[in-house]
Order: sequence, then structure tokens, then C-alpha cells
Amino acid sequence: MSQSSHHSHHSPRAWPWSVMSGAATAALALAVALGLCQPLQAASAQPKKIAQDLADVLSAGVAVYGNSWAQGSGINLMIKAVIVSNTADTDMVDLRHAVITAGGSVYMRFSAVTALSVLLPASAVTSFAARADVTSISPNRATARAASLTELASGTVSGATTSPRSYVGSVANGLTGAGVGIAVLDSGVSRSHASMMAADGITSRVAKSVNMLKIGDASLLVTYAASNWDTGIDVSRPMQPGTLSRMALEALIDASKDPSPDLHGHGTHVASVAAGRGGYRRVDTTGVAPAATLFDVKVLDGTGAGQLASALAGIDWVIHHAKEYNIRVMNLSLAANSTESHLTDPLCRAVRAATAAGITVVVSAGNFGRNAAGVEIFGSITSPANDPTVITVGSDNAKATALRSDDVVNAFSSRGPTRSSLIDLSGVRIVDNLLKPDLLAPGNKVVGAAASVANTLDSLSLANPALVQDFGGSAQAINHGLKYLSGTSISAPAVSGAVALMLQANPGLTPPLIKAILQYTAQPVLGASLVQQGAGQLNVDGAVQLARSLRTDVASAVAAGTLLAGNPLLLAGKTFPTALNSKINGQTALWGQIVFAGGNHVVSGAALFSKFQPAYDPRVWWSRANARRATVNYWPGSSTVSANTFVKSVVETPLLTGPIYTAGVVLADALLGRSSWLGRTGVFAASGTLGGWLLAGSGITMAEGITMAEGITMAEGITMAEGITMAEGITMAEGITMAEGITMAEGITMAEAFLLGEP
Repeated sequence: MSQSSHHSHHSPRAWPWSVMSGAATAALALAVALGLCQPLQAASAQPKKIAQDLADVLSAGVAVYGNSWAQGSGINLMIKAVIVSNTADTDMVDLRHAVITAGGSVYMRFSAVTALSVLLPASAVTSFAARADVTSISPNRATARAASLTELASGTVSGATTSPRSYVGSVANGLTGAGVGIAVLDSGVSRSHASMMAADGITSRVAKSVNMLKIGDASLLVTYAASNWDTGIDVSRPMQPGTLSRMALEALIDASKDPSPDLHGHGTHVASVAAGRGGYRRVDTTGVAPAATLFDVKVLDGTGAGQLASALAGIDWVIHHAKEYNIRVMNLSLAANSTESHLTDPLCRAVRAATAAGITVVVSAGNFGRNAAGVEIFGSITSPANDPTVITVGSDNAKATALRSDDVVNAFSSRGPTRSSLIDLSGVRIVDNLLKPDLLAPGNKVVGAAASVANTLDSLSLANPALVQDFGGSAQAINHGLKYLSGTSISAPAVSGAVALMLQANPGLTPPLIKAILQYTAQPVLGASLVQQGAGQLNVDGAVQLARSLRTDVASAVAAGTLLAGNPLLLAGKTFPTALNSKINGQTALWGQIVFAGGNHVVSGAALFSKFQPAYDPRVWWSRANARRATVNYWPGSSTVSANTFVKSVVETPLLTGPIYTAGVVLADALLGRSSWLGRTGVFAASGTLGGWLLAGSGITMAEGITMAEGITMAEGITMAEGITMAEGITMAEGITMAEGITMAEGITMAEAFLLGEP
């Protein structure tokens, strides 16, 4: 990488280099010698195979209270875990046999990540970690929900629209999300609710409902009338399409006839924010993409809690059916209390597989921005929001107005950088420290659908009457109920709806290109930093505007290998927008022009969208000292199964050579310098300030771009000097810090359901 022109004079505290080749390596060596940047741990550092939280229980020899994945003590200690394998045998026959032989059980096998959900004696875990065909072992952790004004505040209805849309009225830029599938992995979706209806008010837009809680260890209770801690049982099923086993699985999980698909009520509200149809009551609760098709994938139970294995099974189902049903977006308003690095966390590996398969994955950042004492917590991003390939959404407070000038970052919204980590074989802890969240969306006192259960409302509404009292309480008409919810759980689906609009405008967009567009066009909240807000607030108008300027065959050309680095990305006859702003509710919203790259770098510039960047290949990802390429393998076609439709496996391998970004892209790292909370530099710098510098032409325009060469050579980017930041009084989270004062479901804080919102 080399630079030319536009060398900034702002905050020249460090000279952070990215992946480079040639003479740049010598420059890096000089920079390191001068102490201007710090090289990372070697990219080849091997992680321990056993996750730290599991290792702690094994060391203690007793199940920790609150962990649903451990039972007993001493020689009777049993562990429910997810074993990730590197075997070429997707059925994992040898591994499954070994589990049974060791005195365990096999519950599920997965395809998004080659893995098994198992029960094992604790005494056998170490021997399984020693196997050559095992890459990691993680506990089957608990998951939980991370628990219209939305249209106006997000820019969905903007100056480009003649009037706010009604039930069948005008829409932002003529878009409704029609034809685009959004999978909602949550507590269920009330398919008969008025918010889920099509324009005729009769047909539900929930195309499929599946219940992943019916498989795995819970299925033992049905299949064998046994305890789900019983050993010697293998109830995993092969996934090949068209087989009797696959058809039996689909029949088992089919929830289309369930009269109350969402007992809890979280998933229904989430779905309504993404794609609800308003106008059926006085308060217009229209979602962002009111004509999108919804897919209800239940992975949380009636209390809003679930398991890692259920979430993995849900992701598997979405990947399997994505091409068949045109599912282009996956919303995960849930979190797991994992402290594992994204490199090994099974949930992160699964969402990366979904991204590689062409699905844009949107995840809530978490609601852990403050501790019980009200102190701001940095590093509190949950899993899988800590993965670099997903769009991680924090929460902003619209202050009950459509204007953005008074908006702030919600105090509860989780802050970055990510603090997930791995322990290498020498015992050294390596922290991910990735820039997150990616952007913000409204998430404070958002009105959405309340699920109907029998002749009343969902359990969330009944247990917290303040959520529904403004709309008639429990006396609301069946399938017309409304409630308030706050949290990043509610912010994420606003972005999912925006992605559906973008894909309707331009079906050829890839997931990483969508993420770059959303970040580049986001409007920074005044004074908020990169790790508080990411690139800024969701700007649907700007995102759609930029999406419409790009060629519509990007995804297919990338898959075919015909779109090369530097090829024109703009649609014929289109030019890159020059104004770099949007009109939202009469106000000018400046685009922040910030795009995160490689986990801790910031890039910008028109070249990001005027030329094809290899980083937009959904099969490629890069985070700090790691770069990988995924291969998506499909089941073979037959007389009943279409070829290249159903994913068989997704396999990651190191990316050793090849370009990531082209010449002309602007590198903004040097504008930020070393991270200091007191100095408000580095990751603590204000996103709006950085955007202003970029708008003024600052930054380094790269003459050679960023290229992988002879493995990975990389420097720190925006440096996180932990010793310095800790000394400055920052409170850093290690994993998930409990916040908001209400804790439920295996140590997961489910605060958003109980929040009426911040003032």
C-alpha cells in the first residue's frame, strides 16, 4: 500500500499500515521501530480448542449455577456442547460414533458450520479436543432476545417522498420491500396479526413458520420419552434435500398451524418494525419494508430464552432455503453471552456462512452500554454481533420527534470495541478489539405489534402492562394489539427492513456492499464516537440513492468470477453522487462517508463505489491479522432437486494473496491516531468530526490499494493500547456486562422488553 495526495494534517499521532506488499513492508518496519504502530500477534497463533467458559467449569469440576449446559459434579459432571469439526464428511460419522462410545448423545448436526450439538461426560472433553478432526468445543450457551416514528426517524419517508405512507400509500422512493424475504430468528411471529397482512388485509405475508425448538435435545422428550440428559442416543438427521429424513425434519418443525406462534411477543414486535403494515389503528406503525415477505424461524421459547444449538439450527434452515424462497435478509435480535473470539465462536462462524451464501445478516449490538451503577461500559458487544461480516446495529433515541437534530445514542446501547478473545496454545489472551457497532437505528419506545395468544396478549405484554397501557392494555382487539419496546433488538429490524428496500431497488447487491453503503450514507450523531455509534444513524434515503447508482449484476458477476478488482461498479450512465447528503424531514443529513474495514481500519472515498472492491465478495472476510475465503458447496441436483440451490457446507480457508481494496480508496486511520478516551482520539474520536475531515479531503489516498501478499502482513490500524486506556478510567467489559438491572435466562440481561425508553 502506498499513498498519494490528500495527506491529512489532523491528529498525525500514528502511521497505521494495512496489508501491504513491496516497499511498504520496509516502511512498516521503520514505523514499528519508531514506536508509531504496534504489530499484531502472529496471524498463525493457534487458539486452544476448549472455550474458556467451558474450561472454567471443567477446572471447577462442578456445574455453575445458571448454566443450562452443565449438570452434576465430579465424575458425574455432564456437558452440553457444540463440537466444530474440520472433517470432509459432512455427516461426521466417526465423530458421532466417538460421542456415543464416550458415553454421550448426539442431538443435531449442522451445515452452516460443520458441527455437532452433543452431550458429553466432562471427563471426555479434553480427549475430544485432542482429536485432529475437532477444531473447537464450545458450551451450548443460552441465547436470548437482545431485547411510525421509525419510518420518519430512519429516513424511510423523506424529502424525496410526497407524503408519509399509509396502509397502501406512497413509499420511500417507491419501494416497499416487495419480493424480498426477511427471516426473523426470534420467539415467533404472530402471522395473523394485522401488521403481517398483505395489501388485501387477508393474506399473511409470513410465508413459512418453523419451530427449531422441536429438534435437538428437546426432541428426546418426544422421540424417546426420555430425559434430555440421557446418553447413548443419536437423534441428529442428515440434511440432504429430497430425502425422507429431510422431509421428516421439515414436517417436525413446521409451525404453520400453531394457533399461537409467539407466546412471548418479542419476535412479533421485531417483525413489525422490519416489515409491518400500519394503518389498521390510529397510531401508524408501518415498518420499514411493509410488503416484504417474512419467514418466522422460532429459536427462542415463551420466556424469550433459547440455546446456541437452536440458533445454529435456525441459521442452517435459512441458508438451506435461501435460494428457494429468496430469503435475502436474516434478522437476529438475540444474543449469547459468549466470550469467545469471532474466529472460534460457532454462532459467529454460522453467520459468516450465511453471509458467504449471499444473505445479509443484521444483528442487535446488545443492551449493555451501562452497568448497574449507570457507568458507561465499553467493549460490551454481544455474540454474534462481534463478527466482522454482520451488520451490528446500536440504538439511537429519536426523542419522540422525526427530526434528527435532537437525537442521541441510547445509554443502554452496547459500545465497542469487541472484547471477545481467544487463548493461544502458550496461554496468551488475544483480544479481537474490532470496531463495532456498525451503525445506529431508532430503538427507544418504538411502537410495534403485540402478539395475540388465545384471547389476550403475549406474556411480555401481560407481565409489563406499562408497555401496552397507552394502546388499550390487555383489552386490545385480537390481532390488532400494539406495545412499546426499546432496545437494540428493535433497532436491528429497522436496518433489516432498509436492506430489503435496497435489494428491491438493486437485487444485485452483495452483503458486504450493502454494509458499506449503509455505513457510508449514515449520518453521525453529534459528539458520539466510533465505538458508541459506528458510522452514524441509518439513512434509508441515502442508502437507496447510492444502491440505485450501482450496477445490478454485482452478486452474479462475483459468483461467476467475472467482476475483477477495479472494474466499473457504477451503473452505465450513472455518476457517483456529488452532494453526499440527503433531505430527511426538511433537514439536510450529511453522509458520514465512514466504512469500517478489516476490523480496525476506516476507509472512505468515491472509489469505494465507482470501482469494484474485492472486499465486496461475500465469501471473503478480513479482520486484523486474519483473512479468510469461504467456499460454498451445494448438494448435487436431481430430478427433484435443482442444482446449486441447497447449501451442503461452507468451508473457510486462509486467504493468502489477492487485492482487498483498489487504488484510489482513502485510508482514514492516520486521522484518528492512537485510541485515548481522555483525548477523544482513535476509536473514541467523534464519527462526525472524522466525517468532516473526510468531506474536506483529508485522509490518505492509496496508490496501490490493500493487497494480501505472501500470507498476511498487517499493522495495528487504529491502535487500542489497553494499558493506556485502562489507566484513563475507562470501564471495559470482559464478555457481557450485566446492565439495566433486570437479569433473566441464564445470565442474559433482557432489558429492552422492560424499558419504556429513555427521556
